[in-house]
Amino acid sequence: MSLVRVRGLLKSVELPDGSMLEILRGIDLDVEAASRVTIVGRSGSGKSTLLNVLGLLDTPTEGVHEFDGVEVGRGGSLRRDRMRGESVGFVFQQFNLLQGRTALENVEVPLLYATGRAFWARRRLALEMLDRVGLADRADTQPHRLSGGEQQRVAIARALVRSPRLILADEPTGALDVDTGRVVMELLETVAADTGAALVTITHDAAVAARADVVHRIDHGLIVDAADTVGAAADPVVSA
Repeated sequence: MSLVRVRGLLKSVELPDGSMLEILRGIDLDVEAASRVTIVGRSGSGKSTLLNVLGLLDTPTEGVHEFDGVEVGRGGSLRRDRMRGESVGFVFQQFNLLQGRTALENVEVPLLYATGRAFWARRRLALEMLDRVGLADRADTQPHRLSGGEQQRVAIARALVRSPRLILADEPTGALDVDTGRVVMELLETVAADTGAALVTITHDAAVAARADVVHRIDHGLIVDAADTVGAAADPVVSA
């Protein structure tokens, strides 16, 4: 059974003139546990909207969305928020770290919403995750004093500190140079593999896409090509 299963996923928004803009127009997608999936496509094709729906940050207008066999739409927003907090980790292109807080405090943030042992052990767990990404010695450093690669590693530690089953990475190397981007992807893949999490990445970068097990191309809100091998990824990827 797929970890994530969507069928006929539609997402529309109303424009100021009252007309409807269709962003997703009937997405069918399966994400297996522990798999590495990349979604490529031009800007405005619907990639980020799809990622937000998969990550339970947004809701579809129509369609079936199941997470681990449970239909996400049933149970209301509180249930969806709980599922997201327990099972989904996000890594963003612009890092989205909290300024004025140390690296350790940033990684602790998701654990503030945990319960029981995870909540009370949040400092230790955050420090262990920082150590895992090679930044234990930077725990007390604020984001503005970290390099881009270090900031992204803090963001990865924050995304993984609750051991999510689904990791969603939105252009995780887009703000990094080539060598740092490669190191970040290797780190992300290693930690995901160690925890058995599925990793879904959206990217414009052919090198990042080529690392995936499965590559999907999205165009005008539809998945128009799916490849079982990564070799088909290079052509659809465009520069940012």
